[in-house]
Amino acid sequence: MFRSPLSCFVLVLVACGLAGPAGALPIPQPPAVTARAYSLIDYRSGRVLAADHADDRMEPASLTKLMTSYVLFKALKEGRLKLDDPVTISEHAWRSEGSRTFVQVGSQVPAEVLIKGMIVQSGNDATIALAERVGGTEPAFAQLMNEYAKRLGMTSTHFANSDGLPDPQHYTTARDLTVLARALVREFPEYYPWYSIREFTWNKIKQQNRNGLLERDPTVDGMKTGHTDSAGFCLVTSANRNGMRLISVVLGAPSVKAREDASAALIGYGYTFYETVKLKSRGDVVLSPRVYLSADAAVPIGVDSDIWVTLGRGDAASLHSATQITQPLRAPLAAGQKVGELTFTGTNGDVVARTPLVALKAVPKGGLWTRSFDTVALWFK
Repeated sequence: MFRSPLSCFVLVLVACGLAGPAGALPIPQPPAVTARAYSLIDYRSGRVLAADHADDRMEPASLTKLMTSYVLFKALKEGRLKLDDPVTISEHAWRSEGSRTFVQVGSQVPAEVLIKGMIVQSGNDATIALAERVGGTEPAFAQLMNEYAKRLGMTSTHFANSDGLPDPQHYTTARDLTVLARALVREFPEYYPWYSIREFTWNKIKQQNRNGLLERDPTVDGMKTGHTDSAGFCLVTSANRNGMRLISVVLGAPSVKAREDASAALIGYGYTFYETVKLKSRGDVVLSPRVYLSADAAVPIGVDSDIWVTLGRGDAASLHSATQITQPLRAPLAAGQKVGELTFTGTNGDVVARTPLVALKAVPKGGLWTRSFDTVALWFK
């Protein structure tokens, strides 16, 4: 089992009896890292575990290709692009600056090859060729990128191109990039494994994935590196340990080693001091209260989605739940209709989760006798 240096520190705390009441572990400040901005979140709950300058506008460099791949994956799912579609390499793509997949002008290359070249090798030539295939032109493709960014809630992001080369109108934030990374994992499980490919060969040229954490940490399975002189060294990292996935974004580090060390420290901090637990599963019954005006004596009330929370390690055992139901319940009720609220609070009284309670099945009105009897009963409520 993978064990970080921070986890060893935790064992020392516990052995010394410093873990706090009920085994809860005190949470220190996040580690000091060398970067202009960073953000660390839990994938399931979306909780921000650490952040610094996370809302400052920054150059994304080749982290841009995460949004490019998002648009491409959408096109694949909708049938507007197929993995075996031949993509013609234009002169504009062939002449692109920076990282390359070494495709030849005028040649036709399968879309899957180009996507892997973009993700693994960060090839700008492959990226632009794909953008032209899906968007017609690269500027038109950038409009698609901005529209999807808007839909995802990336409120401080604007893309001017598909590859990430510097442009005054090309910017994002560490927080927005966690939103994008989370969406990629959630929406495209069939394509996400490509972010962990260690090397890729095309045109008899083998290139390694620039994400060194894929080698350093076996729980890291993505996602993307980026670098320009003005942006510095950037890295979006996703790791999965025992079912808990964390995503970190590091922007503007001074070197490859610094971005990897910063990402590793943030990920290690998150796993050491936090845990993510499922409080309820979709369809779980919480209550079965009486429903008036119906032949059914009661209706199962529950949650219509999984409820995940990220807490300090050991804190989950101290959570308390409370329900609030609209009373009295009257038929008819539609399946999925909101009838109350479920909350979870910690020992300090803070609400850590709040979700609607819904009718898990439809409840029609009862017959005349039932409605008449219940109408009288409601007078006394």
